[in-house]
Amino acid sequence: MDELAELFETHRARLRAVAYRMLGSSAEAEDAVQETWLRLSRVDADEVDNLAAWLRTVVSRVCLDVLRARRSRPEVPVGQVPDRPSDADPEQELLLAESVGRALLVVLDALAPAERVAFVLHDLFAVPFDEIAPIVGRTTVTAKKLASRARQRVRGTPRLPEAEVVGHRRVVEAFLAAARTGDLAGLLAVLAPDVVRVADPATVPPGTPVVVRGAHVVAEEAVVLAAKSRYASPALVDGAVGAVVAPFGRLVLALAIDVVDGRVARFEVIADPRRLARLEIAVPA
Repeated sequence: MDELAELFETHRARLRAVAYRMLGSSAEAEDAVQETWLRLSRVDADEVDNLAAWLRTVVSRVCLDVLRARRSRPEVPVGQVPDRPSDADPEQELLLAESVGRALLVVLDALAPAERVAFVLHDLFAVPFDEIAPIVGRTTVTAKKLASRARQRVRGTPRLPEAEVVGHRRVVEAFLAAARTGDLAGLLAVLAPDVVRVADPATVPPGTPVVVRGAHVVAEEAVVLAAKSRYASPALVDGAVGAVVAPFGRLVLALAIDVVDGRVARFEVIADPRRLARLEIAVPA
């Protein structure tokens, strides 16, 4: 058993990586990995021809069960951060979300369980479809279709040519980077002089106007809200490069951003759950 445990440890990091991308929660991913170990400890490991594939299959099925169980429970409304497990490390969650990409986690969270599993295994871990099919309980052809539908959701439908999307993403990244660090000069460099900020009333302090104009006013406001910016990442928002604020991979705010002549000309902060649910969020090029 000690030798088996040591062998399992050599696979733990890979299994955790798979589970986190499927579940979007480090605590749940760790639980899935632990359940995989328990199942391994109950079988004769000598009868397992390919341990890596066996473990990947088991952890994937455990994750699929978790995703299906989520669908049967009342969902946390879009825009509301779910309770984090008491044993979850917020800094670890932050690092994991940054390594995977918050926009990707937001999109994955919107997929059907089988679509998410098929996409994660094939597109992120290069698992063949003939191995994915029995995990999701579908044919190989259907497993390919599941991943294809998920891939389309992840990529979205950009409204602009790819070169413009890439350019706009650079502007949005510069805007977010300056906001995170409270860099007033950096914000003024990336904001148009007559930039307009529009916000849902719930996102601004009482007495703050929902529409603000002018680079200095908008930049100073962004500096004050720098703490929230650490959870922001570029995303395609209804086909244009914007941003999502997604602590622990759950969508709380979206920024619809207009970039003109290499600067942010206008952005809208969207927080209303009904509006967020209607947005098409995707991963920018």
